[in-house]
Amino acid sequence: MFKPVMLALSLTVSASAFAAPSNEPIQPIQPAKVTNQAKVELGKQLFFDPRLSKSGFISCNSCHNLSMGGSDNLPSSIGHNWQQGPINSPTVLNSSLNLAQFWDGRAADLKEQAGGPIANPMEMGFTHTLAVDVLQSIPQYRESFKKVYGKNAIDIDQVTDAIAAFEETLVTPNSRFDQWLKGDKKALNKDELAGYQLFKDVGCTACHNGSAVGGNSFQKMGLVEPYATQNPAEGVAGLTGNDADRMKFKVPTLRNVELTYPYFHDGAYWNLEEAVDVMARLQLGRKLEQKQIAQITAFLKTLTGEQPSFALPILPPSTAKTPRPQPFN
Repeated sequence: MFKPVMLALSLTVSASAFAAPSNEPIQPIQPAKVTNQAKVELGKQLFFDPRLSKSGFISCNSCHNLSMGGSDNLPSSIGHNWQQGPINSPTVLNSSLNLAQFWDGRAADLKEQAGGPIANPMEMGFTHTLAVDVLQSIPQYRESFKKVYGKNAIDIDQVTDAIAAFEETLVTPNSRFDQWLKGDKKALNKDELAGYQLFKDVGCTACHNGSAVGGNSFQKMGLVEPYATQNPAEGVAGLTGNDADRMKFKVPTLRNVELTYPYFHDGAYWNLEEAVDVMARLQLGRKLEQKQIAQITAFLKTLTGEQPSFALPILPPSTAKTPRPQPFN
């Protein structure tokens, strides 16, 4: 899974750039299919509920803001007691399409991922037991959990399962590029089509492919040239202990990439054009001209899809039995 990909490179933009071949390395995003609306609604409440944190201030939406492309647009997130997070917060949008969760893939799925931040002292700063105690103290939550899971007692497995069910609905279909893939030849202009052809010819689709345009492999950051960063993250090596896995990270999705700046695991680059230039040089050994960078950037902006749209959940009020938040010290 972690073997480097050898790339065949070319910069030729041919007339085929302006047709829509049937076999493309990128597939359209499919709309979410909801099979248990009550579970999704419960997960939505939990996603927005800051009482799952020790401070009573940080929710899942704090770092994965659904008004900001599912991220927080910061180099690294702000955690409990204003702690600086160790790594850039990846978007939650289309995260259900990832082969694993987190930059290093340490969580197998969204359910496993959802439990991590709650108990992380640098993130939400709570414990699973205390988070469940908060929910158990609120009658409306007890009723909702019983309706969905058929049990009188709430547990962390139910909490993370519900959050994951909501996050699975956070897909962004019907981007202009998806419309083009489906046959609308007017969905993209000449520069955007040229950018897509370059994206393929340069070799970007070796890693950025599939419906998420990424998220389905792990690659070394700095394959041709080393990536200079002050960020201490080791990538997959932090899990395996193997030096060969150092700086190997999950390839991020490029869906909605226009919205999810700053870029890379260290959040070092704020401009999409700069990110394109860096990736071409460090990963592919190519020095692109400014026009080529502009065309690829234009293509990448066509990957912005329909953003999740729903009524904000009204959270049930705390009771006299609800443990009080501890926002300071």
